[in-house]
Amino acid sequence: MNRFERLALDYEPEADEAAVGRATMVYRDDSRTIISTNDSPDIPFAASLNPYRGCEHGCIYCYARPTHEYLGLSAGLDFESRLFAKLQAPDLLREALGRRSWTPTALALSGVTDPYQPVERGLRITRGCLEVLAVARHPVGVVTKSALVTRDVDVLGELARVGAVHVALSITTLDETLRRRLEPRAATAERRLDAIATLAAAGVPAGVMMAPVIPGLTDHEIPRILERAAAAGATFAGFVMLRLPHGVSDLFVDWLRTHYPEREAKVLGRVRDVRGGALTDPRFGSRMRGSGPYAEMIERSFRMARQRAGLDHRLAPLATDAFRRPGLQPSLFDRPSRGAG
Repeated sequence: MNRFERLALDYEPEADEAAVGRATMVYRDDSRTIISTNDSPDIPFAASLNPYRGCEHGCIYCYARPTHEYLGLSAGLDFESRLFAKLQAPDLLREALGRRSWTPTALALSGVTDPYQPVERGLRITRGCLEVLAVARHPVGVVTKSALVTRDVDVLGELARVGAVHVALSITTLDETLRRRLEPRAATAERRLDAIATLAAAGVPAGVMMAPVIPGLTDHEIPRILERAAAAGATFAGFVMLRLPHGVSDLFVDWLRTHYPEREAKVLGRVRDVRGGALTDPRFGSRMRGSGPYAEMIERSFRMARQRAGLDHRLAPLATDAFRRPGLQPSLFDRPSRGAG
């Protein structure tokens, strides 16, 4: 279903397709700009860079799913399997940073979908963007659920040397059975913890994001996740409360009924506890953290666990003083062709 379309196709997959998952199609996105800006009071960045639209990871709770509806596609299977790749992103980024009007500010990579989803292994668009940022010594914060981020430890290390990068691995649960159901094509929690260790060993500031915390389902894992992340070398931690905007609420409810019917009432009840009686609350100030007594309890639990794990110090701001405006020359890093694995 698509809230912007009057007609909808009720898709029934063939038996073999349902068993292995819908085949992924990748389309070229010819966007003419690559940096998006926002003035939201509860987002910690004003500019972001998204190499892809849609995400193969298939996380059932993903707040970005409804963005596919603007393309005339669904927030469900289409979001997971009809991807759009911005192949010109590195060139567009180099052009944007080279303008005299550009003032360096921390870029979020990505603000919407995962920059290291599986298709990145071959297309290497994120790699290309990081190369541009490294040449320009431009600050960037990376958030991902993929261990593929360690492939780019050389470029991230260049940025780390001038204080212009930090990387957060998003970990939702340590329960592998639950993880496979929640995030079917994302890396295991163990591989994400290994990625934190690899980045930390290379001098790249690495941390953990519990994104999202699912009330009644994963909130009890907060202490253990932070403990494991700290042991791996994480130096900071954060969390975001579960958000279910637009059609994501229906998808999540269907998922619960399919996989955890015995927990449905409890989980949905807890979600409503932190969302003012509804399944979603888009108001600034509460959409990222929730509101009410149960949300406050989760916040306290997180702060206490973060302190015990030694992750409660404030993350240093990303540096902008080393920025050098790039020309139109190619990256100084050797980059294989886009078809390389």
